[in-house]
Amino acid sequence: MATTDRQATTLALAHALSAAERGLAVIPLSRTKLPALRSPHRDDPTPAGARCHGACGRFGHGVYDASTDPVRIRELFAAAPWATGYGIACGLPPYHLIGVDLDTKTGTDSSAALRELALRHLFTIPETVVVLTPSGGRHVWLTGPPDTVVPNSAGRLAPGIDIRGAGGYLVGPGSRTDHGLYTAAPGTAHLAPAPCPPALLRLLLPPPRTAHPAPAPAGDHGRGLVHFVLTAHEGQRNTRLFWAACRAYENGIGPALLAPLIEAALSTGLTEHEARATIASAARMTGHRP
Repeated sequence: MATTDRQATTLALAHALSAAERGLAVIPLSRTKLPALRSPHRDDPTPAGARCHGACGRFGHGVYDASTDPVRIRELFAAAPWATGYGIACGLPPYHLIGVDLDTKTGTDSSAALRELALRHLFTIPETVVVLTPSGGRHVWLTGPPDTVVPNSAGRLAPGIDIRGAGGYLVGPGSRTDHGLYTAAPGTAHLAPAPCPPALLRLLLPPPRTAHPAPAPAGDHGRGLVHFVLTAHEGQRNTRLFWAACRAYENGIGPALLAPLIEAALSTGLTEHEARATIASAARMTGHRP
């Protein structure tokens, strides 16, 4: 191994152990940001290994290997001497970490999208840990309630915003990848992850399923979205309308569903001005013209 790689591995281990002291469960990562240890079941003749989350006692189960135990962490890195970074598992106690990944994809302004969501849904991002990525993006660390499972998602909240939740991980500060170094934003390294604002948390959770959803007739993919808006309770109306409008525009039926969505929103108690403003915001979020 080259001297620079040995140094990167040593630093990654040191940072991983430091994170573990704060209660963050970690795993070693390769320069590609993937778990450094391959699955021990990759050559199994049966798919049973896919259901193993470490019960076999071997390493290579991704976030299921994550630990705060310094002895186990050293063993993980010893088994992956090529590791140059570490991942922090999300969704685990004590923090139940949620990562808001603000990407820098071409044609998107994820920071502006998050600000617009905050203005529309009346929340602010608290002072918390922020990690700067080599590509110019940011990872915002938040904590969730212990009884709430936040799923991973890519672009569902808004273009360029990915969410790291249960079963996912964040690249830890001090990790070196093929694209460069991950670092804590100035003034945030000493902070503890802050609680996720309740209004943002509601947006991160999947919409509740109706007990007996009416099947949509062939060619009418928007009926379910309209029904989703119609069944909104007070306090959910804007959020549900925004979510349904985003899905409609993503599926190319936004203009066709404009009138039905507005009518559904009016029946829940929203004004026409509020409904049109929310749908227009969804259109902009998904890269369409209202």
